[in-house]
Amino acid sequence: MIHTDMPNKKIHQGRNIKRFREMLGIKQDALAYELGDDWNQKKISLLEQKESVEKDILEQVAKILKVPSEAIENFDEDSVINIISNTFNEGSIANATAENIQCTFNPIDKIVVLYDEKIALYERMLKEKDDMMARLEKLIHEK
Repeated sequence: MIHTDMPNKKIHQGRNIKRFREMLGIKQDALAYELGDDWNQKKISLLEQKESVEKDILEQVAKILKVPSEAIENFDEDSVINIISNTFNEGSIANATAENIQCTFNPIDKIVVLYDEKIALYERMLKEKDDMMARLEKLIHEK
């Protein structure tokens, strides 16, 4: 059972932008370039410090990072940890006794699915890096 009785915690959207940007290996300068002429590295740094980000900017950043804007708006590390910790309940393999093992899934299947998802994410991140490098090379050649 997942407990949702945690106090409502304010999501820090700027920090979430930074998390997703760093996971994708995108530098602040590159994100600023993608956002347009009004942006620079310093402005991205200030954006990442803001607890709440304007909806239109958040959507532009999400589009550039190729993540749903809801992911940036709603990602809460504490909630993720809470959900994971609460999945180990009485019937889970972590708390099963030798007499009462009630595993309702094949753990190997779960590992294979997670592995496939990580490979897909890694491939996407590599493609994002290649795309970003191509855009940066284009920018260099234009100047």
